[in-house]
Amino acid sequence: MGTSPVDRRTRVAVIEDQDVVIEGVRAWIAADPQRRAVVAAAGDSIDEVLAGPGGDADVIVLDLELGGDLMTGRVAALSDAGRRVVVFSVHVRPVIVDSVMRAGACAFLDKRTERDQFVDTIVAVARDRPAVTPSMAGGLLHAARLSDRERQALQHLFQGMDHASIARRLRKPTGEAVSPATVKQYIGRARAKYAAAGRPCRSNYALLARCIEDGLIRPEEISDYRSAARRVPP
Repeated sequence: MGTSPVDRRTRVAVIEDQDVVIEGVRAWIAADPQRRAVVAAAGDSIDEVLAGPGGDADVIVLDLELGGDLMTGRVAALSDAGRRVVVFSVHVRPVIVDSVMRAGACAFLDKRTERDQFVDTIVAVARDRPAVTPSMAGGLLHAARLSDRERQALQHLFQGMDHASIARRLRKPTGEAVSPATVKQYIGRARAKYAAAGRPCRSNYALLARCIEDGLIRPEEISDYRSAARRVPP
């Protein structure tokens, strides 16, 4: 087992097709007086960056538009694989931010974001802590935007399953089962999104209630959900 991002500098992979933006991100991270993060890899190709030193990055900073194409689908695939993705984009219309968050992004940063907020957000995401930015605020004030995988992981959790059992039921796009650590990330991200929305869930019972209130989980999706809830670990 390696050390967690809490115990060491957060490793960041930057995927961006503008060199000036990459160098700006490097400079921002290097200027952090607490030296909390480091750019492990950067480039304009998701596959190439992750095939190299970026493969073990704690956080992926992803430009939403690469080569003229929106990467929303890739956000979902990266999230499915257990990656923490922070989208960094000029496309800040609420409908786009909402679609990105539902695809599984951990946070959305406008390219007008200031340095300190950028670094603070990256570090918070790496540590699975709540992160809310001005671009996200409007949509998060009322409801957390959970991805399909986050919702599925919670549904199984509320049925009384542990992380290993949930992992066996969730599959990557390749057909391979996800890891228990990835399941833990899904659940942690869902909890962090509720906290960022100003609706923290300090127990799994509270998290279940929030999901049912918001229509993210229907009671009939959980076999006898009241008794199942009593089996949910605190």
